[in-house]
Amino acid sequence: MVSLATLLLMQTGVTAKQPGYFAAVLIGSLVLGGLGWLIASVLGFARARAFGASTRWFSFAAVCLLIYHIQFILLGFIAVMGAQQNDFDSVLGFGAFFNVFVVLGAFCAIMGFVRLTNPR
Repeated sequence: MVSLATLLLMQTGVTAKQPGYFAAVLIGSLVLGGLGWLIASVLGFARARAFGASTRWFSFAAVCLLIYHIQFILLGFIAVMGAQQNDFDSVLGFGAFFNVFVVLGAFCAIMGFVRLTNPR
């Protein structure tokens, strides 16, 4: 499996030895993170009616981070395809918007905290 870091290192001529656990940790954290954010968004939307608007905003943040995980996987596939065709224009075009869903998730989390108006 060729990672994005490997592709970038190949472009600059720098070599590095990939640790044996790299792929397992990368794929495992992506799968577990995506699954965790999926559960958080489902539970958040299910509980939003009972707990109000702040919970809905936190659910939107969880959906944004779930999309971020999916986007990370898609970027890896696009990077591999670009390496095979020696064309990295599509990788850079897709990668330019890589952190958009993190920014949207942060905005939604901020709105969730702003909506927390009933302290106990």
